[in-house]
Amino acid sequence: MSRRVVSLWFPRFASDRALRLRPVEGAFALTLSEGNADRLYCANAVAAGQGLAPGMTVTDARALQPGLQTRPADPRGDAGFLRALARWAGRYCPWVGLEGRDGLVLDVTGAAHLFGGEAQMLDDMRLRLSRAGLTVQLGLAGSRGGAWALARFGQGIAGPGEALRRIGPLPIAALRLEPQTCIALERLGLRSVSDLHRLPRATVTRRFGPGPLLRLDQALGEVPEAIAPLPDPPVYSTRLTLPDPIGLTGDVMAGTARLLDQLCARLKARETGARLLRLTLRRVDMGHQQVELRLASPMRDPARILPLFERGVAEVEAGFGIDQMRLEAVQVEDLPVQQLSHAQAGQGAGRLEDLMTRIGNRIGLENIHRFLPADSHIPERSFLVAPAAWSDPGGSFVALRPRPLRLFPPEPIGGAGRKPPRSFRWRAMSLTTERAAGPERIAPEWWLQEDAWRSGLRDYWKVDTRQGRRLWLYHTPQAPGWFVQGEFA
Repeated sequence: MSRRVVSLWFPRFASDRALRLRPVEGAFALTLSEGNADRLYCANAVAAGQGLAPGMTVTDARALQPGLQTRPADPRGDAGFLRALARWAGRYCPWVGLEGRDGLVLDVTGAAHLFGGEAQMLDDMRLRLSRAGLTVQLGLAGSRGGAWALARFGQGIAGPGEALRRIGPLPIAALRLEPQTCIALERLGLRSVSDLHRLPRATVTRRFGPGPLLRLDQALGEVPEAIAPLPDPPVYSTRLTLPDPIGLTGDVMAGTARLLDQLCARLKARETGARLLRLTLRRVDMGHQQVELRLASPMRDPARILPLFERGVAEVEAGFGIDQMRLEAVQVEDLPVQQLSHAQAGQGAGRLEDLMTRIGNRIGLENIHRFLPADSHIPERSFLVAPAAWSDPGGSFVALRPRPLRLFPPEPIGGAGRKPPRSFRWRAMSLTTERAAGPERIAPEWWLQEDAWRSGLRDYWKVDTRQGRRLWLYHTPQAPGWFVQGEFA
């Protein structure tokens, strides 16, 4: 049985994926920052038909097509989607590999008859992918290189013994050569694969090395080329079968400790940490109960993880007893080995994450937030609110002058003049100014559309009142008025 290989190429893979999530009409492209410029990363068919190509700066692209719509590219998301397509392609054959960042390669030897033949199998692939909103070009040949060439430059099927006839008219670039080598061969008048095949092999090797002839032999199937399938993702789970049923919380925790030791050893071997653990307890009546533990940060320390299971295990209804326990790391993240000093080891690292885990398993980790500093002198924009479990502390807040502990929308208090009023009413309280420090002038950021700051400058004052309130007031010179926006501790 001769070998048969299918190559799938998605010429607009990244843009097709983005448009699947949020369709748009007209010219569209994804952009990626390279150096000091934003460049086109992938364009849809409309943009490509208007002369826009990857690598072009966004400024030049908008000059050619003012109506161009853009979004930031997501290469990591594209890679994950390509792996998902590789798993989908397993319906045609068990041997599927990746071909760069926008293609797949399938070894369909002995599998085409299950779909009515090779042509019918390619039609089925094309139909299913087009329904999913993906543009695809396919090639089928007796070698990986031949299928690659047909998918990108010819499309179609090269039957057994037809490799040279189908691939020969294709350009030199169909042999997967380096651009410099293709240019050098074209300068000699070699426009097609057949032109290279007719040359004496010794002459080609002497001038260009073994690379061009190796690629030629691979495309014609004379030199085998392996297809590396996607490895199966590692499974992090351990199981414990008990000779006698147990039901006490202490016994279940002891079994969980044994499972944690084994699971954490596997996590450490792969330098990963668990973010979601699931403990499944099977009772003698074949019923199951599960205890899920969501961790605020990747962990693989059994001594830290075990106490976090206590609350969930205590709520388990053991019935007539538990005879099997299974612990699985459902979600894992990279956790490289770190070198810790003696000072760091004694600081109780991880206590904050453990506290967040305990609280998060009651109210949800997504409901625990932290403030992160932002690069802006506008008070409302000087910080970001992010989920604490999926963000790292962002350093200290830098300000030339102290900022209030509480910040709220501006509240008018009346008054006139450029200095804080001696007495004013705020929130149904009559306050008298005892001491005032300022002003601190803050100008709006002209490059941002901030409705609250379109009125212009603000002069901020720190005011201590006789009643004990320490307020942050500001005055607007262009439209005289006084407002309270914050309160100090």
